[in-house]
Amino acid sequence: MKIKAMAITALCCAMYMTPSVAQDKHNLVPDTPSAAPDYFCTWNLQGYVVSYTGGDPTREAMNEEYMFGKGKYKDWVNVSYPTIRKDLYFVMDDSWDIPQDVNTPSNPYLGTVELDATRFPSFKGNATERLKQLTDRVKKAGWKGAGGWVCAQKPGNKADIDENTYWTEKLKEHHAAGFSYWKVDWGRHERDGQWRKTLTELGKKYAPGLWIEHAFQNEFTAFSDVFRTYDVENITAQPVTIQRVCNILPQCATGGAKGIINCEDEPYIAAGLGCAIGVMRHPFNGNLPDGNQDITFPPVGRNVKQRIDEVIRGVRWHRIAEPFGVDGKSYAIDGNRLEDYWTLGKDETWNKSRPVGSVVKESAPARVSRCMPLVEVSDSTSTDRPFILASRYPNGATAVASIGRALDREYYTKEIGVTFAVAQPEAPIGIFGRFASVTITLPESSRAGDYEIYAQDLAADKAENISKKVTAKGNSITLPGELINSVGLAAATEGDLSDPGLVVRFFKKGK
Repeated sequence: MKIKAMAITALCCAMYMTPSVAQDKHNLVPDTPSAAPDYFCTWNLQGYVVSYTGGDPTREAMNEEYMFGKGKYKDWVNVSYPTIRKDLYFVMDDSWDIPQDVNTPSNPYLGTVELDATRFPSFKGNATERLKQLTDRVKKAGWKGAGGWVCAQKPGNKADIDENTYWTEKLKEHHAAGFSYWKVDWGRHERDGQWRKTLTELGKKYAPGLWIEHAFQNEFTAFSDVFRTYDVENITAQPVTIQRVCNILPQCATGGAKGIINCEDEPYIAAGLGCAIGVMRHPFNGNLPDGNQDITFPPVGRNVKQRIDEVIRGVRWHRIAEPFGVDGKSYAIDGNRLEDYWTLGKDETWNKSRPVGSVVKESAPARVSRCMPLVEVSDSTSTDRPFILASRYPNGATAVASIGRALDREYYTKEIGVTFAVAQPEAPIGIFGRFASVTITLPESSRAGDYEIYAQDLAADKAENISKKVTAKGNSITLPGELINSVGLAAATEGDLSDPGLVVRFFKKGK
């Protein structure tokens, strides 16, 4: 077993504790939007509407007509995630800043970072004015703010302008426009740490309200406010994402950087490991417009496109407990590993290098935790047991997540029992996934009988008293799996396949 600095974990986390969220027995999920850097990204929308016919058509689809126009597969801003828009930035992916008739991956406009007038013709004025008009329109639709994909280079027609001068100008424009998020991706400087660090420093100086996200090399996390784990194939996305998060945890944010990990479109992994969410699944379901199967979200295994509720639950959890940065020490990683494997059928991945019939294998640690010891499990030997993740958040909240397995051509959600301790009895507890039971151990000075216990589906707005449905003994409370499923799916959308996601609160009797 690999364990890092667990002897100081309690102290480390206690140092950052803030008062717990307001105690409301009737609704355990605050209405106040999350301050987390969570976003909805358009890349898979772009690919879907052109039936994933190639990179060039996918870039071509990034325009005003698709974002705001009326008709089938359009109006992305107004049809996506109505219940959690206020918690999410709407991030335009590759080519919002490129002329409409230029869609190749190599062109002189990469890094322009201006709302292109040919793609967005109804937005008028100079660069700042056009971008502000778009930002205001996105916010008017209910989103927290607007953001965009940024190529890690300045455009070819700006060769005579110094790098720092160019990016300072762009940052000032975006600050004035109220633009909120830069998803800095590939380009000439994609692996240039100094360039990325300088961009971040300029951003803090000239656009202090702008989130700048980096990627590619884990050590960039040290100076990043957000670092993204990058693209995955959905057939094996969960072990890949868990392993990538584990690879980043040894990094330490420095110099005022927030160091938050964005684990992309894995909301329950995000909840279990204190990460931000980059939502990629979208409301257009079923086959692609050309009639072929969706290669990014194939209707097999986990069937991600039928799991929209879990996005809602994961994002709303961040109203309770915000993602937190890496410190290089307050984590624990199980030495035991679990391997997922998937025998590929036709049109089950966007990765063209994988032939039909090939077996994709990916593995990750069986248990991972942040700011708390590894969770105790009732099953530590079976090969089909779930991944178990847990985190103690800076405000004292605790989250535990059971992550299912992709085995051969099935998705398994084996239910096992888990036990973990909480440091603050009245701090929120998030439970994500399916369990045989969840046992919560309170501090030794506390007694279970001194509390009323309330629970709520994170997608719902009403809590219920579950005090008589749990087993209390001494300073321990056990929630049976049937109760977790019942409460955690109380607000489930018909036909949605998401696993349960709920928040539990202990309220001292007499208060």
